[in-house]
Formats: sequence, C-alpha cells, structure tokens
Amino acid sequence: MNFEIVSLESISGISAGEWDALAGGNPLLSHGYLEALESTHCAETRTGWSPRHLVLIREGAARAVMPLYAKSHSRGEYVFDHAWANAYARYGMNYYPKLVSAVPFTPVPGPRVLAYDRNDQRILLEAAKQLVKLEGHSSLHILFPDEESLPLLESSDFLIRSNLQFHWENRGYGQMDDFLATLTQVKRKKLRQERRRVFEAGIQFRWLSGREIDSESLRFLYLCYVQTYLLHGHAPYLNLDFFERLHDRLPEALVLILAQRRGRSVAAALNIRHGNRLYGRYWGSTEFVPGLHFETCYMQGMEYCIAHDIQVFEGGAQGEHKLARGMLPVLTYSAHWLDDPVFRPAIADFLERETPFVHEYLEELRAHSPYRAS
Repeated sequence: MNFEIVSLESISGISAGEWDALAGGNPLLSHGYLEALESTHCAETRTGWSPRHLVLIREGAARAVMPLYAKSHSRGEYVFDHAWANAYARYGMNYYPKLVSAVPFTPVPGPRVLAYDRNDQRILLEAAKQLVKLEGHSSLHILFPDEESLPLLESSDFLIRSNLQFHWENRGYGQMDDFLATLTQVKRKKLRQERRRVFEAGIQFRWLSGREIDSESLRFLYLCYVQTYLLHGHAPYLNLDFFERLHDRLPEALVLILAQRRGRSVAAALNIRHGNRLYGRYWGSTEFVPGLHFETCYMQGMEYCIAHDIQVFEGGAQGEHKLARGMLPVLTYSAHWLDDPVFRPAIADFLERETPFVHEYLEELRAHSPYRAS
C-alpha cells in the first residue's frame, strides 16, 4: 500500500510532463487540452464542470491519473441520462451532483483511467467510488471509454451502456474517386451531385494545419462555431480564448477546413488529429449553400484522410445522415456505478432492456450499408 491518492481541483496541480506521459500522446486527453478548458473558464464550477482529477502517486511519481469532474447537470456529455435524473427527482432524491470521468464536450472514445499497469487502474477506480461517498455524489460515470477498458470496468462493478456513432474507414484509397467507386450506384450518384452543386456555387476549400492556421482563420472558425449553437437555440460551451490557447499549445493536432467563395471564407470545420485518426469536432457557416454542411464537415474530412494516409475519420456523435456518406455505425460505450439499493437495480434493468434495441438498430443500419456488395 505504498501509494497516495490525490484529488486535484485543477489539473495545474500536476505537471504536464507527468500527465502526458500517461496520456500516450492523445491530444484530447493531454494536459494542454484539459488545462485549456479550465484556464479559459469553459470547464469549471460555474459551468457545472468542477475538476476532481485523481492522481495515484507512488515513490514520488504519478503512476495513474483519471480526468474527473463533479457535474451539476448532464449537458456537454453526449450520453443522455436525463430520464435517470428525473426518476431520482420523482422519488425526492438528488441525482446531481454526480462524478463524471470524461473529456468535457468531447464524445470521442478513448481510455479514461490512464496508468502504466492494470492494478493501478483498479486502485484509481476504487478511489473514485470512495470519492462519490465522501463528497455525497449520487453516482460515478465514465463516458466513452475505449472497448479495451470494458472488461476492467465490468469487473469493477460498473454497468455498461451501449450507444452508436458513425465512423469512416480509409481502405487504402489513392484518391476520392476510389472511395466513391466502392459505393452503390445510387449513393455514388447522389454524392457526386451534392459535391458538384457545392463547387458550382463557387466554393473552394483550403486545408490548414498547425501553424498554417492564422489568427484570422481561427477567429472565423469561432464565429462559425457560435453561429451553429445560436441557430439551435443554445449558448456555446467554448470561448475564443479556448481555441486560441489550444492552437498555441497543440498546433500540430489541429486541422482546419475552410470553405471560401471568391476569396472570402463562408464556412469552417475544425478537426483534431491523433495518429491514424481524425476527429471531426466543430463546424459552422455564415452563408447557406446547399450541401455545404456535408461537404465541409464530412467529405472534406475524408478527402483529407485519403491525402494524408489517415485510417479513420470519426464524424462525431449521432447522425443517421452520415451513413449515406460512407460512415458506418460502430458501438460506443459508457460505464455507470451506483451504490443506491433502489436505483442500481432499476438502472441495471433499464440497460438490460435497452441494449438489445441498440444492437438491433446497429444491425438494421448495417443492412442499409451504402457500399456495394463485395
């Protein structure tokens, strides 16, 4: 038992070097990304994301870390548990605050307990459960853990929930036409027509990455991002300071797609790259052009992957419309730990009934694959 568990109310309480050594080079789990969210006041107590990061220290060094937040709501999680919160409220109980291990506002699968060995992962999970009891939270939730983490989570008494996303796989395409040729004739024709209309409207695209992204382009991206949220009646989660800080600290991970007409930008999409994966994150436009959303967010991301030999493009949460554009459904997961003797069995029963429907939906979507039969 020669270790210590520390709960940090700011990720700045641990050095970037120690954290990043455990994060394995993933920019979305990096100290720089998470610290940017905190220091720009996007993820803080005021916004309902109170940091409680756990660190396991052995022999003076961090051996495991876990991004962790006390949440006073369920917004920005992309795993919908509002029905659970309502059930608690009907019984006069508080679902909030709860503890959540996640990357705020980021539905990207990945490891959540970062450690050098499995035993330290178990220790940190148990420490998180103790923090639930110590601070009076209702429950502990781990959002979008990678599939490799599931056996550990199940053996640690977590309930597993399934959901779907749509991802595109680069099957060694040399150019965009090689990808389009793998689609059924109907889907291929429709996509080509959509793309042609965008280009006939005078739209041209620029791909910017790293230090190629200048201040003007970054500010335009933010304008587009805000516009998207306001159009849907929501306040944006992030501010310009966050995007600027992200570009300053993790420039090599950023890929910005600009749509321009007559030299003036009209739409933008920000993607984040990690190894052989590209993650679609934020998008928006200042003008309406038919097909511009799909082209900027998805088709250009795929084309970028082909040009740069990137294997997978993750288009973000939800969206059946992505299927017609070559993205196939994949399972994603969340893990939930509750100690309440009434609500744990109730939620376990809910998940037991929900899971078959998710898998049935997955198979139904796969049956409508846009790809030609091999």
